[in-house]
Amino acid sequence: MVPNHQLSFDPVAFAVRHGGAVLRKFSKDQILYAQGDAADAVFYIEKGKIKLTVVSEHGKEAVVAMLEAGDFCGEECLAQQPLRISTATAMTECVATRLEKPNVLRALHNDLQFSEFAFTYLLTQNIRLKEQLVDHLFNSSEKRLARILLLLANYGKEEREEPITPKIDQETLAKMIGTTRPRVSQFMNKFRKLGFIEYNGNIKVHSALLSVVLHDQGVGSLGVPNPEDP
Repeated sequence: MVPNHQLSFDPVAFAVRHGGAVLRKFSKDQILYAQGDAADAVFYIEKGKIKLTVVSEHGKEAVVAMLEAGDFCGEECLAQQPLRISTATAMTECVATRLEKPNVLRALHNDLQFSEFAFTYLLTQNIRLKEQLVDHLFNSSEKRLARILLLLANYGKEEREEPITPKIDQETLAKMIGTTRPRVSQFMNKFRKLGFIEYNGNIKVHSALLSVVLHDQGVGSLGVPNPEDP
């Protein structure tokens, strides 16, 4: 899920030129920042994976993004967002550089190379968010699950099929696609029976799963389309 940037970001060079950059290490399940905290810095992920979650006023939690090395998180602070609108949690051991908001804003105004990189990155993120919105508006939860599994498996980017890392439980998958854990369990069992995935704690995704995404309505266990569902 790392955007294919034509420009690259060097946090060490950024620190030398603009200051306000601190390398930090996070253990698995450690929170980088929580929803409602002051939005005062951007994080650049150098190693590991991070998930972004949002909790509604009624206490319902949703996973809104899965990030990895080469991604940023917390960049909403650059748009004068005073408080964090999501919680960033390390899914694995992570290394990330904390970039203080004033330094990033100054770099955007004074450093042409950095501003070009940031512009490209934010446009790429915007496209990805729109794709996710379209996915939620028009696709069934079965198709949304197939799509997110392909993304987590880096389909089309890896030379060979590898298990999804770190391990993703069904509850997290349900929060990512906006459905219930029993529905995810039903779809996962179906995908396994059809040979689309291998699932025994670890999830290994086969390219055949792409057929679910490309099919207009999804596939039933006997080739019968499933009705669309939330």
